[in-house]
Amino acid sequence: MKDRCPWCGDDPLYQQYHDHEWGVPEYDDRALFECLNLEGAQAGLSWITVLRKRERYREVFDGFDPEKIIRYDDRKVQTLLQDPGIIRNRLKVAATIGNARAFLALRDEGQTLSDFLWDFVDGRPQVNHFRTLKEVPASTPVADAMSRALKKRGFKFVGPTIIYAFMQATGMVNDHLTTCPRHRDLT
Repeated sequence: MKDRCPWCGDDPLYQQYHDHEWGVPEYDDRALFECLNLEGAQAGLSWITVLRKRERYREVFDGFDPEKIIRYDDRKVQTLLQDPGIIRNRLKVAATIGNARAFLALRDEGQTLSDFLWDFVDGRPQVNHFRTLKEVPASTPVADAMSRALKKRGFKFVGPTIIYAFMQATGMVNDHLTTCPRHRDLT
């Protein structure tokens, strides 16, 4: 793809992600839950690191099924922390388990994660018109508000910068540069 956003560079996996996933509106609860946790796992690292480990994450976290994840015990956590196929950070693993509890609590209150999150953008993607990467913010007031609301609900590793990256990844905002064909495709 000519003129794609430059952040994905020449890496074929990154380019595939950019061309087919990043910025595509996602409404599926399980997919949103997965992305939220993977964005949290990325904290302090590059996204390509997590992207290369994503399939292993899906395997060891039972397809990001919150019902299964809440039953993880100390033995399962120790197994996860020994797995070189994921980011072996105790706080991040614990956050995924806690996030599964928060996800299910939200559901038990009669709300989907999708509705909860998409309400922050009135149910449709916000389209930005950035021409350069320098123009793209690290966070926005909407991401700040979503972060606070998620934290209040018990979610972890959901700071404003992580949440803005999550919003970009799941298409809540279209931050493809205006020179990128995907900007037009997703508008």
